Amino acid sequence: MRQRIIFATGNQHKMAEIRQILGDLPVEILSMKEAGISVDIVEDGTTFEENAWIKAQAVAACCDDIVLADDSGLEIDYLNKEPGIYSARYAGEDTSYEIKNQMLLDRLQGVPREKRTARFVCAIAAAVPGREPIVVRGTIEGYIGDRPAGENGFGYDPIFYVPDLDCSTAELSPEEKNARSHRGNALRMMRERLADVLRQG
Repeated sequence: MRQRIIFATGNQHKMAEIRQILGDLPVEILSMKEAGISVDIVEDGTTFEENAWIKAQAVAACCDDIVLADDSGLEIDYLNKEPGIYSARYAGEDTSYEIKNQMLLDRLQGVPREKRTARFVCAIAAAVPGREPIVVRGTIEGYIGDRPAGENGFGYDPIFYVPDLDCSTAELSPEEKNARSHRGNALRMMRERLADVLRQG
C-alpha cells in the first residue's frame, strides 16, 4: 500500500482543510513543498478539471506517490461566470484579494441580490500510479454580498454569502466551512474514491 499522498499546492490554508477532511485515510499527506518537489506548471486548461489534471500530472512525473491537485474559483452568473478559472489571476496574480473583492463589488454595484448568484467550484484530480485519472467536482451555491464580512477563510470568502445562513463564508468557523464548502465537498468525494483505491492496494 502506498503510504503517501502529495497535494500539488504550497497553500497552507488549503493544506489545513485537506488534512482535516482526508486525515482518516491510512496515508501520510504532504504538500509539494514538504515532499521537496518544485516544478513550474503552466495551467493552460479551459476548465477547472483540465487545470487540476495538468497540475496532478506535472507533479506525478516527479514521484511515485498518489498525487492530488485542485483548481478552484468563483463563478458569478451576472458577470458571465467571471472570474472563473482566472480567479487567482483576476486583476493580476500579485493583486491582494482585498482589491480583487472590491473590484467585483464595484462591478456589481446596483445589481439586485437575486441577480448576484454565484458559486465556488473546486475540481480535484488524482494521478494514481497504474490507474485511470480520478476527477471530481464540488460546488457551493450562494450570492455576492454588498460588502466584505468576516475574518475567517481567505480569497473571495468575505464577499461570498451562504443564503440559508445569511453570512459570508469568511464568517463561518473552519468546521462549518468544511462541512459545506466546494473544496470540502470535492475532498469528501475524492476521499471515498481513494479509500477504494487504498483498499485494493
